[in-house]
Amino acid sequence: MSTTADSLNIGMVQMRCTPDPTENFRRAVALIEQAAEQGAQLVCLPELFRSQYFCQREDSTLFDLAETIPGPTTDALAKVAKKRQLVLIAPVFEKRAAGLYHNSAVIIDADGTLRGPYRKMHIPDDPGYYEKYYFTPGDLGFQAHATAAGRIGVLLCWDQWFPEAARLTALQGADILFYPTAIGWHPREKAQLGAQQRDAWRTVQRGHAIANGTFVVAVNRVGLEVFNPGTEGLEFWGTSFIADPFGVVLAEAASDREEVIVHTLDLQRVEQTRRAWPFLRDRRIDAYAGLAARFADRDASAP
Repeated sequence: MSTTADSLNIGMVQMRCTPDPTENFRRAVALIEQAAEQGAQLVCLPELFRSQYFCQREDSTLFDLAETIPGPTTDALAKVAKKRQLVLIAPVFEKRAAGLYHNSAVIIDADGTLRGPYRKMHIPDDPGYYEKYYFTPGDLGFQAHATAAGRIGVLLCWDQWFPEAARLTALQGADILFYPTAIGWHPREKAQLGAQQRDAWRTVQRGHAIANGTFVVAVNRVGLEVFNPGTEGLEFWGTSFIADPFGVVLAEAASDREEVIVHTLDLQRVEQTRRAWPFLRDRRIDAYAGLAARFADRDASAP
């Protein structure tokens, strides 16, 4: 890998996912190769890329999609990373033990070494997103890893709404926060709420970039997936993007098609932005004990 301390070529793989895990993996490798040909030094895949988004229903047979770490996906992608001398972020439906599963992601370094895994900490349970049925909340905390592409942190999808997750990962030294994602619309809501939902998703992550002085890279899937016959399914909205430490969107994918985007980051922006907006300097770490409480319950007689 030819990299400098000042720049890094990031590759985002925004892909459609089919019902065939083998085909999804083959397509993912082809898109990684495409990004590498465009000069990518680090490539990120979307959440649960090996399958369609199966959490649209609760079905015990779908645990058969899970695999160990290390396992088939990480073994094969480690060879790709080593061959291409690039860093890969690979989400995996992890089988940790019988009856114990995680929504995870592994960083594969440019020499094929595995870093992590990161296990998704925040697990949603909404109509069409029944993740609590499948995934045990992560127990490895928030991490940053030194790689051939610099010090990076990985979070997953629902984690992207929580400022604490971004902050704690940044405090581990991450200069770039990656969010492999599977988020989209219920088609019946799109006309009324779609624009606001996607704007909120984009805005909160730009806020993480600004508040922490880091780059944020959100990599989503795209396309309509009807996993339950007779239902409307979920329309994944794509629009994978990169935001700089000022919250400026540097690159963004389309909402309606598969796409590979490679963009060069000026890593000096982290230092420059943190000098101008020294949020880490001015944090009142002596006053934040309340963050460890679920909610600050007040006495009913208090004003």
